[in-house]
Amino acid sequence: MRLLNSRKAWDAHRGGAVVALVAAIGLVGKMTLAATTGGPADVRFFRGFARAIDQVGPVRIYEHPMPRLPVFNHPPLAGWMLLGLSELSGRVADFGTLIRFPACLADFVSSILVFEIVRRRRSVRLAVVCAVGVTLSPVLIPTSGFHGNTDSVAVMFALFAAHLLADRKSPLAAGVFAALSISVKFVPVVALPALVIAAYRGGRRPFLRFCAGFGAVFLLVWGPVLVTAPLALKDKVLDYEGGPFRLWGLVRFAVWLGASEPVIGFLRGDGHFVVVLVCVAAGVWLAWRRPAELPAVTGLTLGLLLLLSTASGVQYLAWPVAGLFVVGLWEGLGYSLFVGALASWLYTVHRAVTWNSVELVVGAVGWLILALGIASGIRKVLGVQPLRTGFPRFSRFPRQAFEPQETVETRT
Repeated sequence: MRLLNSRKAWDAHRGGAVVALVAAIGLVGKMTLAATTGGPADVRFFRGFARAIDQVGPVRIYEHPMPRLPVFNHPPLAGWMLLGLSELSGRVADFGTLIRFPACLADFVSSILVFEIVRRRRSVRLAVVCAVGVTLSPVLIPTSGFHGNTDSVAVMFALFAAHLLADRKSPLAAGVFAALSISVKFVPVVALPALVIAAYRGGRRPFLRFCAGFGAVFLLVWGPVLVTAPLALKDKVLDYEGGPFRLWGLVRFAVWLGASEPVIGFLRGDGHFVVVLVCVAAGVWLAWRRPAELPAVTGLTLGLLLLLSTASGVQYLAWPVAGLFVVGLWEGLGYSLFVGALASWLYTVHRAVTWNSVELVVGAVGWLILALGIASGIRKVLGVQPLRTGFPRFSRFPRQAFEPQETVETRT
């Protein structure tokens, strides 16, 4: 038995080394892409935001008029990030390269996270393949290395929070990362209730520690803006409806079906909040039923948000990638290869917001592939048998190491 455990540990170490090496090569490759390309308009917009933040600071930026720039719809941590990158600009690299570094680094971390999550539930070999799939995903290479933005960073923080809570028994740190996820981009707010439910299912102490970690970071990052410019923050961040494009998902289907402008306006307005509630409800339900599968639940919730999203943006296609690879290899590969081909093409021809009829059809097929991946993921999560004895805890594998007397979860 000791020899078997030693061999498993050795396999995990070797697998982790392979994943880290490939992820590092992927990071270098994406940063090379960032350094040798100008990027989309968002790079220019972020440079403008950074200059404004240099003048008024990351707290007052929400009230600062920027007539030549779009709405600064990013949570407070993004402002501090831009301030730091602006300070480094010219010393380490130009701003256009630096603004894409956080997303590239987040993909590096996400690859390692996927390995750690999957190896605890399946084989080390499968974990390596899934993690490498994240690194080489044709979705993430252009969205992080060329586009940048903060989508991959927010997803990484959310997945890290789920991993810490479910697999590492670190609710305090999980709360910290959960707060960071919604502080860099508000998208993971749909997964936050699932994290809270999983912490609650773990017992009173883990729940309080999770809340303490989350509350401390939230007050530190959001507090100054909530006190200084609450209405501007609500208008530009919390109530943001996305761009005017009708390229993806429900809005695109509504256009094809000949829906009236009031219907489309509802989808993009109040209908957006209905979508958020559906995603939250799905995540809470899955987390309550299978708290040990929280990483997959978090990824599926983010994927569901993209599936039902009434906003369109090629960078949004990054939301489900890591989560689908946590669910399974084929779910991750199917989405990454098909949707990644579309994303890479759109960035290559510099038409990220003006899709032609063929690209719209390809996007619709990608939407269906995402729907199938999410459905498969939900089936797999619910296929995990809950613990037969004791209070439901975070994950079978850490518990197996420290509490071998308890029954562990099995998959059907």
